[in-house]
Amino acid sequence: MSLMEQPGPVTTRPGMLYPSASSLHYLVPISPSPEAAASPAPGSMFSWVSKDARRKKEPELFQTVAEGLRQLYAQKLLPLEEHYRFHEFHSPALEDADFDNKPMVLLVGQYSTGKTTFIRHLIEQDFPGMRIGPEPTTDSFIAVMHGPTEGVVPGNALVVDPRRPFRKLNAFGNAFLNRFMCAQLPNPVLDSISIIDTPGILSGEKQRISRGYDFAAVLEWFAERVDRIILLFDAHKLDISDEFSEVIKALKNHEDKIRVVLNKADQIETQQLMRVYGALMWSLGKIINTPEVVRVYIGSFWSHPLLIPDNRKLFEAEEQDLFKDIQSLPRNAALRKLNDLIKRARLAKVHAYIISSLKKEMPNVFGKESKKKELVNNLGEIYQKIEREHQISPGDFPSLRKMQELLQTQDFSKFQALKPKLLDTVDDMLANDIARLMVMVRQEESLMPSQAVKGGAFDGTMNGPFGHGYGEGAGEGIDDVEWVVGKDKPTYDEIFYTLSPVNGKITGANAKKEMVKSKLPNTVLGKIWKLADVDKDGLLDDEEFALANHLIKVKLEGHELPADLPPHLIPPSKRRHE
Repeated sequence: MSLMEQPGPVTTRPGMLYPSASSLHYLVPISPSPEAAASPAPGSMFSWVSKDARRKKEPELFQTVAEGLRQLYAQKLLPLEEHYRFHEFHSPALEDADFDNKPMVLLVGQYSTGKTTFIRHLIEQDFPGMRIGPEPTTDSFIAVMHGPTEGVVPGNALVVDPRRPFRKLNAFGNAFLNRFMCAQLPNPVLDSISIIDTPGILSGEKQRISRGYDFAAVLEWFAERVDRIILLFDAHKLDISDEFSEVIKALKNHEDKIRVVLNKADQIETQQLMRVYGALMWSLGKIINTPEVVRVYIGSFWSHPLLIPDNRKLFEAEEQDLFKDIQSLPRNAALRKLNDLIKRARLAKVHAYIISSLKKEMPNVFGKESKKKELVNNLGEIYQKIEREHQISPGDFPSLRKMQELLQTQDFSKFQALKPKLLDTVDDMLANDIARLMVMVRQEESLMPSQAVKGGAFDGTMNGPFGHGYGEGAGEGIDDVEWVVGKDKPTYDEIFYTLSPVNGKITGANAKKEMVKSKLPNTVLGKIWKLADVDKDGLLDDEEFALANHLIKVKLEGHELPADLPPHLIPPSKRRHE
């Protein structure tokens, strides 16, 4: 009996894709042959076998994308990183926990912008170590994570726990670890995501230096590993301090993860809010050098009454959009990890070219120090040479200034020459293995709910009368006993009888003459016609015509049309027929 045919349950851990032997399994090898890639094995969706597995005659069984990524990293990318000392220059080696951890959300902002209050608002529960106040209260990095009981795990204990993705933070020393902790508690929101609270960013050189550790470097470490970075701004304090500017620049190459929240927006009038929003976009445009406009969510993210309720609908819509973005993180987590591994592999390749180029230029015996200084000063020319020789995009190169600083302390004689086999292995991973894992990513996504984060504030607007848009637009009159279109029907009837009805109905041509007066596009009017023609006879009676005009009004007021006609909008006479 083959491996795929063996009966009995398959041992799984929470979050694994396939819980039983009856489920789909993927046979995913590390180094596929073209024949194996072209011919799936019977009984499995995708099957290709690594060289080691072919020798053993036993295929690798990957049940999740995370497992496949872990194997790819360990067998193909890690050897290249170690050979060219990648971890001393850029980022520590990845561990198992980096592939298995839940999606993480990193909150960054100046002091008193509402970071801790934002977490309290999301999970609707106090967490250990939480302090809220107008002064700089949160002086630590706090990882808010799920746990069976409430408690705090201090930083030094946290970085030796192999189940947590924080072991490599040990490199930042005791000054940082004394300011790092994990607050764990049983909470349904934390079942799906973890949230990282950060110290408020200060202004002033003295306060910045007094931290005792490289704050921007720690944030950069987290930025590489989190799924979403939320920058919080206070509508009353838009100034971006030097440290905050440095932090935002440290988040370069992670712009796709960044979202901006303009918090406490209920405390200013609409006209002022427009000016504040414009000023924020101008300030961010000077720091975040991307052609795309960063997404800004405007609102007041806490559970207190709105001070100025004029923009209530705007705040509700913005909050709903932000919640949807956060709720999508578990569904997209595998794709994010895949994307981050690709970025890491591209950087590792460029790093290998840089180190091997420096090694090649070094003399064997005399003049090593002077040559080293010359090479560091001319690193920009080496970048250009590598770019031309290997057709590498300039955007793949590490920061020139940072690389020059790091090279000052390195012993160039210990650098390794170019080893094409290691680079070919990574190229094979990017060209073949990653492409095949993409298929698994889509399969995992299709099996997950679109809104995987539940509990806390996410449940408050899911259903019932306080759901976003409830009782508005096409939902107006959902709880009324009377047909909501009926109140305006006399007005619509007057128009109806001017359109030459025959046997109580008007033709599509006559209806069109009236409907196009709305100036809505034909694509929209065509959808309204399909919704209003309830009995599908190609004609409209007086109730259907009134319904068509009601839907036109809904669209003109800025609401979306429903995909299907809601039960409360079905004309009374048509309900009796159903």
